Amino acid sequence: MRVVFSPALMCILAAWTVLAFATVFRRRPAQARETRRARGWSWGLALEAVSIGTLWIWQRPEPPGLLLSVVAVLLAAASVAVMLACQRTLGRQFAYQARLVEGHRLITTGPYHYVRNPIYTALFGLGLANGLVLSRWLVVPLFTVLYVAGTAIRVQSEERLLRAAFGPEFEDYARRVPAFIPIPLRW
Repeated sequence: MRVVFSPALMCILAAWTVLAFATVFRRRPAQARETRRARGWSWGLALEAVSIGTLWIWQRPEPPGLLLSVVAVLLAAASVAVMLACQRTLGRQFAYQARLVEGHRLITTGPYHYVRNPIYTALFGLGLANGLVLSRWLVVPLFTVLYVAGTAIRVQSEERLLRAAFGPEFEDYARRVPAFIPIPLRW
């Protein structure tokens, strides 16, 4: 397996690196005590990780063309920007697992004004950008199926937790705001 390093792939790898550093080394607000944690979310996380890993298995033999490279780099940059905005918006509520903390609020501002699960949407965008510049075409549908399945598991777990905590407030939010794709765009 020989990776064909192109300028686009280097940009995508830089996007993953920026995201990793911004997530791991972010300025952390005062931590609140966890009050409740959802079950089952880790299976979804595992499927999402496998989906992203598949993008590295069957690599394209040549670098992508200019148009595909530009689209992928723009998609990666937008995805990282959305994910960083989500981290800022969530503040002390940001976590890798589905949980509630003391004083937990239902966040409906920032990226959450347009879509209920913007982190998953953005991570899909970054994975797709990765696939477009690195993987053979047949891998992208496999990535998509595995990622969507993993995300569905995580979202179901998280939304069950939010419904229990916020009841009608969450139901109203879920009726108004789409789960993954911000259509119609309300910019």
